[in-house]
Amino acid sequence: MARAAYTLLSLVAFLVVCNARPALITDVPTNYTHVCEPTRFAVQGLKMAEFGYCDSSLSFDMRAKDLVDRMTLEEKVQQLGNFAAGASRLGLPAYEWWSEALHGVSNTGPGTFFDETVPGATSFPTVLLTTASFNQSLWKRIGQVVSSEARAMYNLGRAGLTYWSPNINVVRDPRWGRIQETPGEDPYIVGTYASTYVRGLQDIEGTENITDLNSRPLKVAACCKHYTAYDIEDWMGVDRFHFDARVTEQDMLETFQLPFEMCVKDGDASSVMCSFNRINGVPVCADKKLMQDTIRGDWDLHGYIVSDCDSIEVMVDGHKWLGDTQEDAVSQVLKAGLDLDCGDYYPKSLKKAVMQGQVSEAEVDKSLKYLYVVLMRLGYFDGSRFNSLGKKDICTHENFELAAEAAKEGIVLLKNDNETLPLNSSKYKKLALIGPHGNATKAMIGNYAGVPCRYVSPIEGFSAFGEVKYEMGCGDVACKNDSLIFPAMEAAREADATILVVGLDLSVEAEGRDRVDLLLPGYQNLLINQVSKASKGPVILVIMTAGGVDISFAKESTNIQSILWAGYPGQEGGRAIADIVFGKHNPGGRLPLTWYEAEYANLVPMTSMTLRPIVNPVANLSYPGRTYKFFNGSTVYPFGYGLSYTNFNYKIAPSKTLIKIKLNKYQHCSNLNYEYTDDKPYCPAVLVDDCSCEQEFGIAVTVKNVGKMDGSEVVMVYSKPPKGIKETHAKQVIGFERVFVQAGGETKTKLRFNVCKSLAIVDKKGYKVLPSGLHTIMVGDANVSFFVSVQYYK
Repeated sequence: MARAAYTLLSLVAFLVVCNARPALITDVPTNYTHVCEPTRFAVQGLKMAEFGYCDSSLSFDMRAKDLVDRMTLEEKVQQLGNFAAGASRLGLPAYEWWSEALHGVSNTGPGTFFDETVPGATSFPTVLLTTASFNQSLWKRIGQVVSSEARAMYNLGRAGLTYWSPNINVVRDPRWGRIQETPGEDPYIVGTYASTYVRGLQDIEGTENITDLNSRPLKVAACCKHYTAYDIEDWMGVDRFHFDARVTEQDMLETFQLPFEMCVKDGDASSVMCSFNRINGVPVCADKKLMQDTIRGDWDLHGYIVSDCDSIEVMVDGHKWLGDTQEDAVSQVLKAGLDLDCGDYYPKSLKKAVMQGQVSEAEVDKSLKYLYVVLMRLGYFDGSRFNSLGKKDICTHENFELAAEAAKEGIVLLKNDNETLPLNSSKYKKLALIGPHGNATKAMIGNYAGVPCRYVSPIEGFSAFGEVKYEMGCGDVACKNDSLIFPAMEAAREADATILVVGLDLSVEAEGRDRVDLLLPGYQNLLINQVSKASKGPVILVIMTAGGVDISFAKESTNIQSILWAGYPGQEGGRAIADIVFGKHNPGGRLPLTWYEAEYANLVPMTSMTLRPIVNPVANLSYPGRTYKFFNGSTVYPFGYGLSYTNFNYKIAPSKTLIKIKLNKYQHCSNLNYEYTDDKPYCPAVLVDDCSCEQEFGIAVTVKNVGKMDGSEVVMVYSKPPKGIKETHAKQVIGFERVFVQAGGETKTKLRFNVCKSLAIVDKKGYKVLPSGLHTIMVGDANVSFFVSVQYYK
């Protein structure tokens, strides 16, 4: 998100906010809960009744207009940086827009801070691991808890109301440094997580269905970022501040745009953040088609658009786009639809741009109104039902338990030979805990994490089950020497069971830092092999990473009985891992991205944005596809993989398998490219925009637990296009649900699918079309499937 150093303006903002109680009402030292309090105005020698923006009988639009109309141009532009300076003559305090809440309230950005009053906030697992639970109700509950802690911190003067989270970029390449922040590689799942988490952050019970969405109250304001086709940090000298993503319209619509569309339309997010990069030569924040026309026009955003921090400066100094001056740049992005600058280019240069006639003051007014309407919806001016939240609502026992639940539901069991896990605590009393993450604390919470309420390390977690002998085996995750391996082997020889906790951390994968390979660093492989050979008892390998690693050697090793992927499991991570190893929780997580073999990193450069395989003998190009939707090579572990301590059987009952669509005389058939033409239908496809898209099909799935342990199963449903269509995906997720089933019991769940949303494809020319023919619907690991036939007729 932000560049390495804060601008001077951001530093000023931080100092202002840090000396304020509450944080957002900064010009008067008295503790007020909202702006429009008569006594607050009286202290400043003002009469609140004279200011229409404080008249709660008026609409938000009218109140915002009244406030903006009272401002001078100089005052207006000073409100359009992330630190809004306020206007004391109007009773308007300063406000810091930049706060973060990716997986807990974070102190990244100047809008939020921790001190003796609020020493920490609940730190949930990083987004990727939470996504691996495939539990939408869990995702929403986390958002609700995070927003409650955020409101409590706001009331205590330690946080803002506008949070630039979540990160919903699709994982295109396994080397990307920010994978931990995202919901994975499937655009539908990413979009579902986005809309669900945003609803958890923003929605206030009883107001979700208000028809005028521009007046719908907000608990806190969320932000979908980074828009769009952004997924490179710094790879082989190419960085995010200079990168020009060359993307086809097909890939844009099918992959990169879908999560943002879902976040805005389904989640009703109140903000979108545009990214640093260019797309096909044009900086995103200056692209009117992507910004004004799409986000605000096609998707009907009810809120504001903000830049990634210092994006306008990057546009001028990094991209050197059109040789822009600062005034040129601010004019371009404002007219493209950028309402708020995380940075200081708007406050410094926008007034001059208006005076020079490069952009109208009316454009400035329009952006300010969007911003103030959001603040009004948040209760910033009038107060809210959340004013009673305080310190008692932060770092509660209930929140700790939810953080632990999220970690346990996300952890993925990758290997379990001979049902080694779960371990019996009465049998395995002496434990060797080995590896650079055996005593992990900060590594468990990843980035954008703030200060956690506490850490429960793996040592603490496993100490609840037996006597723990801890050996690092490596000095850190870099593991640059093997001097600590021998003591680790000695500990394994004496233990009843050995747990190896290895992986990566922010020194390897992080914002601003892409990976160079798909291997564990340094001597970690050697540590794993040597310890597993020396171990007297069973060996459990725990991988703490975001991106996948090639652990084929461990997968095939007979010395390693079980493997768990724990992601970055948050503040309660140590007990979550231990609870799974000793059977207090049955794992049911699934991988939200593909784990490629190491050679993959040598086959395709990160700078290639294409998702489909490329085979071009003339240009001597041969790239594999990306993500499970297009890659058909061998993997270490595939997308959606995950084992359990029990077994499940499926029975399905489709509700409808024939979709007949009558075409009117104005509807035309679209051609598709086929591998063969013998069985080409007379009407291959119809534009989705020309269809009513009202028809649905459904499926009832009965899941039976045929094992001896209670457990949960992720019912994953995929669609596969009719055979023979070229240049489309192999399959795609169209729905999922996590169900809990007692041992020997069964449960039934019903899923419904819109024909257009679930069966449409994007053709090479960028049209979204609904193909005719037999669409395969696969449930689970494709062991159970059925066909849905789409037929067109006149």
